[in-house]
Amino acid sequence: MAYKQNGQLIGVKRKVFISHYKGDKDEVEAFIKKFATEENVFIPKVLGANNNDDFINSTDTDYVMTQIRKKYLDDSTVTIVLIGSCTHGRRYIDWELKSSLRQGNYTPNGVMGIILPSKGKNADLPPRLEANWEKSHENCYARYWVYPSSAKELHDWIEDAFNARTSRVHLIKNSQEMMKYNRQCNICKVTH
Repeated sequence: MAYKQNGQLIGVKRKVFISHYKGDKDEVEAFIKKFATEENVFIPKVLGANNNDDFINSTDTDYVMTQIRKKYLDDSTVTIVLIGSCTHGRRYIDWELKSSLRQGNYTPNGVMGIILPSKGKNADLPPRLEANWEKSHENCYARYWVYPSSAKELHDWIEDAFNARTSRVHLIKNSQEMMKYNRQCNICKVTH
């Protein structure tokens, strides 16, 4: 499905899963309002972490990953992790990333991170995102960016992540153990 900006056809409109920490809800909602609703860049699939932290009660890793993909990632093709102060320590973000990167019976999602405006230009990355990223953006599966300055810029980043599903799939690193618990936030020094 293509989208238009100012009456001009810009490009394909992808289904994007938004992974985020619930503590960043206001910024997440602003991102979705601006780029999905007003600018019409992507179709949002937003579930992420919520008040029901026991949504998949199992110790079977394969079952958990299948349920995240089936119930939460569904038919999205790109996962955007919106990175705030404590995103790096959230177990559900780790689980969403692990499922997004999963190969085998699934085509993995393209993966990218975007630093939320409250973080400026630097952020602590979730470990699984960091394992799939390099500063030069070469020889790595994922990318991460400072908040986009335009709809066109965000569209280009989403297309890069979408294309990684075939062109950079061999670079996926996804063998590390899943987080069992939330980790301490490096910013506020508490476990949420």
